[in-house]
Amino acid sequence: MIRTTGTGQSKLAAIAATAMLTALAMSARAETDPKAVLTTYADIAQAKYEDSLTTAKALDAAVEALIAKPSEETLAAARDAWKAARIPYQQTEVYRFGNPIVDDWEGRVNAWPLDEGLIDYVDAGYGTESDENTLYTANVIANPSIEINGETVDATNITPELLSGTLQEAGDIEANVATGYHAIEFLLWGQDLNGTGPGAGKRPYTDFDTANCTGGNCDRRAAYLNAASGLLVTDLEEMVANWGPDGEARKTLMDGDANAGIGVILTGMGSLSYGELAGERMKLGLLLHDPEEEHDCFSDNTHISHLYDAIGIRNAYHGSYTRVDGSKIEGPSVSDMVKETDAALDTELSAKLDITVEAMQAMAKRAEGGEAYDQQIGEGNAEGNAAVQAAIDGLVDQTRSIERAVAALKLDSIAFEGSDSLDSPDKVFQ
Repeated sequence: MIRTTGTGQSKLAAIAATAMLTALAMSARAETDPKAVLTTYADIAQAKYEDSLTTAKALDAAVEALIAKPSEETLAAARDAWKAARIPYQQTEVYRFGNPIVDDWEGRVNAWPLDEGLIDYVDAGYGTESDENTLYTANVIANPSIEINGETVDATNITPELLSGTLQEAGDIEANVATGYHAIEFLLWGQDLNGTGPGAGKRPYTDFDTANCTGGNCDRRAAYLNAASGLLVTDLEEMVANWGPDGEARKTLMDGDANAGIGVILTGMGSLSYGELAGERMKLGLLLHDPEEEHDCFSDNTHISHLYDAIGIRNAYHGSYTRVDGSKIEGPSVSDMVKETDAALDTELSAKLDITVEAMQAMAKRAEGGEAYDQQIGEGNAEGNAAVQAAIDGLVDQTRSIERAVAALKLDSIAFEGSDSLDSPDKVFQ
């Protein structure tokens, strides 16, 4: 028999207690429930769309104030409200890929690029026709009757129904964007005619002033802006409901296979990181040095949109979101699951997500210092190009670790969105 002294007994008890605590901690980590991770993901989706709705309502109120009393001040307030509305919405874009309900709806609120001549007057340099779009300069604000696919359309009354039911993707042409953030952006700023030089769109407030009208048709322009702003609120209300307790998007996710649901989260992260953001929204414009390929091209707000897309990807991984009121939602996450399987991989991916956000912040700092995103991608701007490329590199690099997370969790094969800009850049110039 082995005898222990009081001190020895205390040491053994301490060792046993430590072992028990370690075992409990390991057990707790091992019990991360995929369904709990999906609940966090759905709760954050609901919160993000609620915040998007709240800021869209503030935008709608600012638009009403502009229309009621056009001035430099009310136009500036409407523009500020539009910029504020972009911050929560961009963080929802990680929900697009993998959630068909979101992806089918997204084109109504964030489709781009758009042929703005469909909506309103444009500069002569825009041209008068396009081989790909017969409505290239239809200018519905100036024309109460237009022709679509050989049929005359009565556009006397500019209503949400006209915008969403008739003009949006009219003729099955994606560039005919009549609704959403970017249609509103064009109406608030007008065209950015500065190329890769400084300056955003410069639409005057008098374009909405029926007593001192510039640009013609100020009453119809105000009606269009009012209809588009109200429609954005309605569309966001629909998506808030979709992620509510009985919403279709939440139920589709929660009622399905839990591992497939985790795959949805990672699909959104990887597809937005790689094909959509790094490729179509950033690398393409950098290759072409073309300001027409920037996301918020009328307002020069692209640096903010890209930054909050990256933050949204990081949110999805860590199961955490800071709301516009400063409160925070967090819970079990994909990060917790990866950490249980491969702690080093979790550390690696977390670090890469941070590096990408930091690169986006550096790009945003340049923009806020006076060098807008369209200037940064301009030909001959070596430092600006490098800042954008660093953010692209971060996105591509984090995608590789997201792919490793998919493998570590032994999920079924997941395909991320690709992009010729990244995969076959020579095709861009063909």
